[in-house]
Amino acid sequence: MPEQLPASISRTNQTKLVLPPNTNHMGTIFGGTVLSYIDEIAAITAMKHSKQAVVTASIDTVNFLSSAKVGDILNLEGVVISTGRTSMEVYVKVDCQNIETGKKTVTTTAILTMVAVNKEGKPTPVYGVTPETEEEKKLFQNAQRRKERRLKINEFSEEI
Repeated sequence: MPEQLPASISRTNQTKLVLPPNTNHMGTIFGGTVLSYIDEIAAITAMKHSKQAVVTASIDTVNFLSSAKVGDILNLEGVVISTGRTSMEVYVKVDCQNIETGKKTVTTTAILTMVAVNKEGKPTPVYGVTPETEEEKKLFQNAQRRKERRLKINEFSEEI
């Protein structure tokens, strides 16, 4: 098993069309629908990196920056940005493209933690990751701070 894999091994892209059943009374996509898409691409991304089944451990941050409307095209991109012993942080960026103008806008960003599991559902070790792009390198540099924040949140959750 190699110790490290390049981030590009995990990079995953999906395209979705915003349809009326997935929108609210304003004609914009439901946040929950976007979260579902994000969770799906994060899982695929983590599976490509770990070559294992995965489960979602946490959705650490979600930033809804703008909305998408009926008829818009959503482009989702996921990439593994850091790893632990059995866990992987996955960064997902969602942009929206207006079909008529071609204008693209970032609608959502998220960081999720996925855990690789074996056939018995037990956590299993994963490869490390080598960031390649400048964006990946910046996200990788802050991984320890995000991990510490998650641990504090978990401690607080256990207390209440």
